[in-house]
Amino acid sequence: MDDSRPPGEGPTTVVSVSMHSGTVSAVRSRAGRRGVSAYIEAAVQRQIERDNLDELIAAAEAEHGSISADEVDDKRRMLMRGRETGAA
Repeated sequence: MDDSRPPGEGPTTVVSVSMHSGTVSAVRSRAGRRGVSAYIEAAVQRQIERDNLDELIAAAEAEHGSISADEVDDKRRMLMRGRETGAA
């Protein structure tokens, strides 16, 4: 299927997937029997976002090098200070 629409757009399509029965049971208990498709759609969209982010990070690291754990911690502290002061 060749569809260039972004995730979450376009008509729905019926697909068949195989999942462990425990996973299906957990999904049904959270989403209800009629909400399974929406629950799985949202989960797949989140995974696509994560995959895209991983690709972006890999490209940035290839161009600029990886960052250290200390640099990550510094940025995390900076973000938390911004949150505490109400800064965006």
